[in-house]
Amino acid sequence: MNALRNKVQLIGNLGQDPEVTVLDGGGKMARFSLATNEIYKNAQGEKVTDTQWHQVVAWGKIADVVESYLNKGKEVAVEGKLIHRHYDTEEGQRKYVTEVRCSELLLLGK
Repeated sequence: MNALRNKVQLIGNLGQDPEVTVLDGGGKMARFSLATNEIYKNAQGEKVTDTQWHQVVAWGKIADVVESYLNKGKEVAVEGKLIHRHYDTEEGQRKYVTEVRCSELLLLGK
């Protein structure tokens, strides 16, 4: 059961082309936003689409795959864990970030 403590699985579409960064040591990091949609009918019987946006970070070989094969609109399945962090801006404001650290990536669709 320990493997299930911090596990996220999402299927969605990229909101924009990934941003890939090559680090000083030669490793890679890729960031992209992923949109997941939930479709339901409201009390009036109207179809409603609720879109949630998730920030995803991939490292190493997975970042290589992201760079080579993913672009805006591509459908993917992502598995990873939630990471919460914070940083301070130059103006002294504290910003909080929640992102998915990708450990598995599956290309879907066309």
